[in-house]
Amino acid sequence: MKKPLFVTGLTGFVGQRLRRQLQDDDHGWRLIEPRERCDLLQPDSLDAALADECPEAVIHLAGQTFVPESFRDPAKTLEINLLGTLNLLQALKRRGFAGTFLYVSSGDVYGKVDEAALPIDEGRLPEPRNPYGVSKVAAELLCRQWSVAEPWRIMVARPFNHIGEGQSAAFVVPSVAQQIARIRQGRQAPRLEMGDIDVSRDFLDVRDVLSAYFALLARGENGGVYNICSGREYVIRDLIQRMATLAGVDLEIVQDPARMRRAEQRRVRGSFERLQRVTGWQPTLSIEDTLKTVLSDWESREKEV
Repeated sequence: MKKPLFVTGLTGFVGQRLRRQLQDDDHGWRLIEPRERCDLLQPDSLDAALADECPEAVIHLAGQTFVPESFRDPAKTLEINLLGTLNLLQALKRRGFAGTFLYVSSGDVYGKVDEAALPIDEGRLPEPRNPYGVSKVAAELLCRQWSVAEPWRIMVARPFNHIGEGQSAAFVVPSVAQQIARIRQGRQAPRLEMGDIDVSRDFLDVRDVLSAYFALLARGENGGVYNICSGREYVIRDLIQRMATLAGVDLEIVQDPARMRRAEQRRVRGSFERLQRVTGWQPTLSIEDTLKTVLSDWESREKEV
């Protein structure tokens, strides 16, 4: 008998992948499907979503996740990410929930980290540098307070950059994959105009991210905070060149001065040692596998245009 799982944010990049993964793989969980879309800022809609069945576990993915938007409207970002999380916790309490709650935060909460301090581990105090990061830290603290006050098992996940099938072209790797697909189809000149691509980031396949979430549902410790990352640095320029090679495309990379906003953080690399020690999780997919998946996804999408 599969256990009932409630997930917020199912329409997002990670949520859609999670839905497919539950359909394809046997994780022992069965997704609760609300009859109507719930709104974190409407407690009545959360009560309605939970009315038919009380879950044994919750993965809270939903939120305002776009950093530039958090600068444009910090109040709304805090309202959705903090108050929305409180509304969800209270709705679960009203429903009699007594299971496992996983709050999905972000590696962005660490802020700017000196290169000498890499890799970033969970012992580092958060120093968010944008309203999005502030909202995530605030919601983390709320969840950790509830982990003490309620007889639930509550954990915080801090995923770093993740990529994969279905991701928006607003992010650098899928944007490059989209352009390469257009070049292959003869719809774009073999030239990429990019910003600062000589920075490194810790990229992880979304499928590995999800396997980490399920590992935490199974074995994570109450009140625990866990980085979810690859533990490796990937320079953006190198990833572009790898994708071009995988696609069999010769292209010119041009750094557009108008896009050259020098990144405050030149290098990022996290540590997943705590997650591995507690759950046994580790990444299983190579960066080549991930890039092939992203390229194939955009080849299909661009053929449909």
